[in-house]
Amino acid sequence: MGGTNATFDCRPNLQCCVCRSSRFRFLPFLVMLIATVFFGSTVSLLAQQPKLSEYQVKAAYLYNFGRFVKWPAGLPAGKGDSFAVCVLGKDPFGANLDATLAGEALDGKPVVIRRLTKPQDAADCRILFVSSTEEHHLKEILAAIDQEGVLTVSDMPGFSRKGGIIQFVAEGDRVRFEINLSSAESARLVLSSELLKVAAAVRRSTRSGD
Repeated sequence: MGGTNATFDCRPNLQCCVCRSSRFRFLPFLVMLIATVFFGSTVSLLAQQPKLSEYQVKAAYLYNFGRFVKWPAGLPAGKGDSFAVCVLGKDPFGANLDATLAGEALDGKPVVIRRLTKPQDAADCRILFVSSTEEHHLKEILAAIDQEGVLTVSDMPGFSRKGGIIQFVAEGDRVRFEINLSSAESARLVLSSELLKVAAAVRRSTRSGD
């Protein structure tokens, strides 16, 4: 992937991803799974691999989202030295997020993981996963990072309809995602056409958080 200890080679159309890593043996499985979820391929290969947990898959998605989003120029100083992937509220990932992202880089910056308790601390994040425990505070959270160039992600119900940018959704036994393009544009983020193409749904709606 993006770090110095692994290489990640994706063809321009994202159809084939090859990961070579001796540090994280499950990462090649995650890459294959992401390809399967995106494109419905490599199913027979995945059937032969150990079953991955839901949050191993979602951690891999967070990494891949970072590869297909362009952040605005002139980011605040706090975002300049590293690429912060943050979790706000109760962390559902456990060690999966650390294991997946440790030693990696995105947008030419080393990835750091931060666990937050206050939405006001999220302005320096590049990617912010909002835990479902924060559902009743969503409006406040989105207001706190408005125009800050933060990619918001969650699996809480209705997240993308309420102004979040990317919402994980279940489709059978697969993890998919929906995109609110209006929210991405409001955050001054440019989402790759390849990312939009493989989303389960792309919608435009105003940010409410209600």
